[in-house]
Amino acid sequence: MKTRSDDLELLLAVVDSGGFSAAAERLGVPVARVSRAIQRLEERLQVPLLNRTTRSVALTAEGRVFVEEIRGGLEQLNAAEESLALTRGEPRGRLRVDAASPFVLHQLVPLVAEFRQHYPAIELELIASDDIINLLEQRTDVAIRIGALSDSSLHARLLGRSRLYLVASPEYLAAAGEPTSVAELPQHQRIGFLGSSNLNHWPVEGLDSEVTSTIASSSGEVVRQLCLAGHGIACLSNFMICEDLKAGRLKRVLETQMLHGGTREQVQAVYYRNTAMSGRIQAFLDVIAPRLTL
Repeated sequence: MKTRSDDLELLLAVVDSGGFSAAAERLGVPVARVSRAIQRLEERLQVPLLNRTTRSVALTAEGRVFVEEIRGGLEQLNAAEESLALTRGEPRGRLRVDAASPFVLHQLVPLVAEFRQHYPAIELELIASDDIINLLEQRTDVAIRIGALSDSSLHARLLGRSRLYLVASPEYLAAAGEPTSVAELPQHQRIGFLGSSNLNHWPVEGLDSEVTSTIASSSGEVVRQLCLAGHGIACLSNFMICEDLKAGRLKRVLETQMLHGGTREQVQAVYYRNTAMSGRIQAFLDVIAPRLTL
């Protein structure tokens, strides 16, 4: 009795995504294909791997043991295939990269063409997410993180620092006036973040408490768009607004009172310590690192 590695990959996708439809959407395959793969596995193993309801999918006791075993096995298989590919002199295979939506849009997308030119055999997948994900569960090879890291099991490569600025649109400042001191900020509309109080601690001299937002979003790109539309002042990283500043779409405020050099400005690529940096990750970072506009 043998199981096919692609069926095992689909099983992991179902487990990690929480359902058949979500797994199919993530992998870009028909739901029927995912369903048939799980059915084949259960028939070959002669045990149920998943408990299915109309709303959720959960592993059985046997399925949980099986999934824990095959994760490591598939990682070893992928590593062996990659080692063989590297002997032919060119990294190849899938590379799954996760980063916050603004970083993907403003930093990675402009570099895709050059990366593909250097490494056409690498199948690049860019995941734009504003949540901190589990790399293993989401089958992600490398993630770009902004700020301090909390997971000590991750290896990090510092890509640089992106300064934080308080910015607003010229139209907003023309209507509301430009603040000249921290004491004037409460008189202005303030655009902040939902779900992370750390992002609402603006690094401005004399400002010791969290800024209370008058409008907020969980997405950095939405905060940027709100700022561009003239809804108030926001604290944003240079990597996502550098072109807006150059074009005059946004203007810095309280620039001389900004504090710099904190951990929030760090831009790092992270991956698991217990796996050697693959040729694909190395190739990706070597191309993007010197070309980022941080």
